[in-house]
Amino acid sequence: MSGNTLEKLLDERAIERIVFDYAYYLDMNMPEDMATLFVDDCVVSYAPNFGAEGIEAYKKTLDGIGTFFRATSHHVSNIVIDFVSDTEATVRAAVLAIHRYTKERPDGVLYGQYHDVVVKQDGAWKFKTRILKTTMTTDYHVKAFNPIGRVE
Repeated sequence: MSGNTLEKLLDERAIERIVFDYAYYLDMNMPEDMATLFVDDCVVSYAPNFGAEGIEAYKKTLDGIGTFFRATSHHVSNIVIDFVSDTEATVRAAVLAIHRYTKERPDGVLYGQYHDVVVKQDGAWKFKTRILKTTMTTDYHVKAFNPIGRVE
C-alpha cells in the first residue's frame, strides 16, 4: 500500500461514489448503469439462493426491477473502507431500503449492511463482491436473508 495520503483520500471518495451510485441507479431503475459498477467475475448475494456469479448472471438478477417495484429509496451511510492493497479494499456500509411495490401490498423496508470487496481496474473502482446482510425487515418480499451476526 502506497503512502500517498492524497491518493488514498481520492480512492476513498471514488469508492464511496460507487456505493452511492449503486443506490441511485437502483432507485432510478437504471440496471444497465448498475452493471457497469461491477467487474466481469463479480459475486453478489442478496439472500440465500438470490444472487449471481459473473456479470451476465448479475444482469439477469436486475431483470424486472422496474416492473416489480413502483419506487425504491436506498439510504446508505456509515461507510468504512479498509485497503488491502493499492487496488483492493473491503467496504462496509449501513443501508435502509424502502420498497414500494407495483402489486397492492404494504411498502417493504429492509434494514441492513452491505459487505463489499472492491477492486481498481483500469483506474476505476468496481465491486468484485457485494453481500447484503440483513438486520430486520418490515413487510419485505424476501423472508430468507443473510442475517448479520452479532456478538452475544
